[in-house]
Amino acid sequence: MRSENVVSILESARSSRAKEEREYYCAVDTGGTFTDCVVRDSEGNVVFAKSPSTPGDFSEGFFAALSVAAEQFGLTLAELLARTRRLLHGTTVGTNAVVEMKGARVGLITTRGHGDALLIMRSVGRSAGLPIEKLLHVSRHRKPEPIVPRRLIREVSERVDWRGEVIVPLNRDEARRAIEELLEQQVEAIAIAFLWGFVNPIHEREVRHMVQEMAPDLFVTCAHELIAKPGEYERTAATVINCFIGPKTSRYVRRVQERVRDLGYRGPLLIMQASGGVAPAEAIVRAPLFTVGSGPAGGLMGSRFLAEQLGHSHVIATDMGGTSFDVGLIAEGRPLSASETTLHHYTFFMPRLDIVSIGAGGGSIIWIDELSGTMKVGPESAGADPGPACYGRGNTRPTVTDADLLLGYYNPDFFLGGRLTLDREAARRAMQAVAGPLGLDVLEAADGATRIVETHMADLIRQMTIQRGYDPRDFVIYAYGGAAGAHAVAYARELGCRTVVVPGGALASTWSAFGILSTDIQHVYEKAELLVAPCEAGRVMEIFLELEEQARRQLHEEGVPEDRMILQRFAEMKFRLQIHRVEVPVPGGILSDEDMRELERVFVQKYETLYGRGSAFTAAGMEIGLLRVVALGRIGPRGMKEGAFGHVVGKVTPRWRREVYWRELGRHQRTPIFAGEDVPPGVVIEGPAVIELPVTTIVVRPGSLLTVDAYGNFILTLS
Repeated sequence: MRSENVVSILESARSSRAKEEREYYCAVDTGGTFTDCVVRDSEGNVVFAKSPSTPGDFSEGFFAALSVAAEQFGLTLAELLARTRRLLHGTTVGTNAVVEMKGARVGLITTRGHGDALLIMRSVGRSAGLPIEKLLHVSRHRKPEPIVPRRLIREVSERVDWRGEVIVPLNRDEARRAIEELLEQQVEAIAIAFLWGFVNPIHEREVRHMVQEMAPDLFVTCAHELIAKPGEYERTAATVINCFIGPKTSRYVRRVQERVRDLGYRGPLLIMQASGGVAPAEAIVRAPLFTVGSGPAGGLMGSRFLAEQLGHSHVIATDMGGTSFDVGLIAEGRPLSASETTLHHYTFFMPRLDIVSIGAGGGSIIWIDELSGTMKVGPESAGADPGPACYGRGNTRPTVTDADLLLGYYNPDFFLGGRLTLDREAARRAMQAVAGPLGLDVLEAADGATRIVETHMADLIRQMTIQRGYDPRDFVIYAYGGAAGAHAVAYARELGCRTVVVPGGALASTWSAFGILSTDIQHVYEKAELLVAPCEAGRVMEIFLELEEQARRQLHEEGVPEDRMILQRFAEMKFRLQIHRVEVPVPGGILSDEDMRELERVFVQKYETLYGRGSAFTAAGMEIGLLRVVALGRIGPRGMKEGAFGHVVGKVTPRWRREVYWRELGRHQRTPIFAGEDVPPGVVIEGPAVIELPVTTIVVRPGSLLTVDAYGNFILTLS
């Protein structure tokens, strides 16, 4: 046997053995159109995959995307799952159920005299969550279809006061009769929300126990288990929505759990939450509410992970898909969060990352407002089916994607890696229907439409930054989602930002899945208590120790070792007689009176950052309304391997050239078109140019430069 053959066999054996010893970390993010999957092995290699979502049974798309990823490692689905250490999942099952109003039949048991709280809503209930163009038509505002109709709401006699003292004992006969009547109405879930039940949950627990005795398999949620702060309507709405989506979400999660077990996975199934962390499936089955809006949260957490790697402390994370444009902020290294959300007009309490969306995506429809005779873009979308006119599926109205195609940004033969051929003539006909009445040619209309949508995006970012006291010019923009790379330079320039990062290049279209892969186990523990400044350090410390003990106990039960636990403290503070609270970080360790004075100083500073210098009215006095502990359990490997995205180092030569319209030049120009896999790290490409990747396109506008870093991120620098 020749010596080189022996060497080859030995190298092959070593490679095979190393492959068998590898461990894998998988994340799957289910969207309305596509299910995205990102898999990282123990050596830092990353692959991604996309598969059509399957609304009839989203688990089918889940496993299809995993299978495509497994093939890229040369494994079967069973082999991949058998070697997987962590399996993480972001699901839209709960969100879709609320948006489509296709949830469970829910009954509500509440305190006598408060049965209409959910139906009355707040004064803004008719307009909550509406975009600005609909807010202007007040006469058309309507309350949403009630999640729980009045006939399924039961009131029982009980009363606990704000201090937690029972002043009216629970009438158990009324409670039992209420449960019996709801069961006769064939409810699938029961929500229990009593006044001040979060201070003393004794009555909520009693009624829950009665329900479990009478209907052991029924889905039940008590308000105090979800939300531990004042706000009767918001707390009740959260409890009802949890019940509304609970049966459907729990069935889906159980179905995924059972199949991954059958395929050999032995680790925990971890589900993404809107707060920016994952939780074991068992916890999510009880509280699926926290998955609502979790998809965009994955993208923001991926941006935080990459920002740590690249040393960016201020980041504007922008996600442009087919339907919406989502924006979240990272300030001083920490994603901004919120404690309230609005969905389908319902406003409810829920810890979440502060992400705001508008209807500005690739599928947003371009139209003419009859009243003003001006061009508009969105919020209506063509969706995935029929999709933009250029998809050739019957839509005759132009979209942003059609405009991008006509301007030359997209290659009609290489859209989605060549899986879809775009019909340029269909796009032209659709755009002509808008251009003609406005006296424009098709190209002018297309350029005008992209200017409008980019201005909408810039305006949203201004609201997210300037209205919070931040200057967008101090931030780096991260642009991900399938369509962001085509427009990011334009809206960054509008804001005065200098740097745009398209994370991972081709990985940007599955960035939310990558973000889910980079998250930690997370639980949030809260206690509402009114503490007037100067606050007693001992009492604040007592509450934090109580919350931290709960956190450690939970993480221990989930198998997180002590050295991988991180506990973060926060206080919600406000000036007395005001409504809005500001979240302030609290130091760890034993708190002193000096720490309390420093907390007041930091609160004033953050308040004036939000509302302007001199706006803090310290003479009114300050108070703490809520103390919060965020518990993190570090899981999986951290850090990103250089060259993990497999770019080929070589000479940068454009593969094609085509005519592209550039508004900066006011004309078409024959423009170099580069294949993304040909662009090596370190090489600079000067605009105008277009970079084509399998599932996204990056437009390098005149006056901007593009380079690729060692991690595979495409970085655009604006002059």
